[in-house]
Amino acid sequence: MSEPGNLYVISAPSGTGKTTLVKTLIESISGITVSISHTTRPKRSAEMEGINYYFVDKNEFSRMVKEGEFLEHAEVFHYCYGTSKKWVEHTLKRGLDVVLEIDWQGKQQIEQLFPDSISIFILPPSLLALSERLMQRNQDKSEIIQKRLADAKETISHSREYDYMVVNDDFQAALDDLRVIIGAERLRERRQSKKLAVLIAELMRSS
Repeated sequence: MSEPGNLYVISAPSGTGKTTLVKTLIESISGITVSISHTTRPKRSAEMEGINYYFVDKNEFSRMVKEGEFLEHAEVFHYCYGTSKKWVEHTLKRGLDVVLEIDWQGKQQIEQLFPDSISIFILPPSLLALSERLMQRNQDKSEIIQKRLADAKETISHSREYDYMVVNDDFQAALDDLRVIIGAERLRERRQSKKLAVLIAELMRSS
């Protein structure tokens, strides 16, 4: 049986580039995948069911909460988001690493269930850069953008609660930082001990 995979929690203020970074990360490294959340948020024009999110109505989401189908769930900008418990546990048991793109509230819930989870916070280079990115997305009205910027400050206030912090000023540099983190975590003793047990035993027997 393969060793269980690592569970990564990646959080960032809206507009920081988290989703693009994570998508590129899992395309460039083997053995890692991203969890697809359930949400009550309306589907955007470029989004696809089962690729970006599983889109459900409030009644269905409430049912899933009551039946304990989520590892974590939170309300963000008046919409609900949740992570499938069954899918995450099954994927980790297969030996795959799993990335959860969730906020700091979800992170706190995950850490209670998975104390060995690894958390990464992605920071924008400045609030001005974040504001420009939000406007360039052309997805929200100005009042929504201002709300996101205000919320970003609250989100950033929790950044020191994370194991790692990455600044997305240069996309490639930020991506390289994420790759380094994944590589280092895979070399930790708890991931290597069983895999290398035979080798270690042979080395210790050698005269």
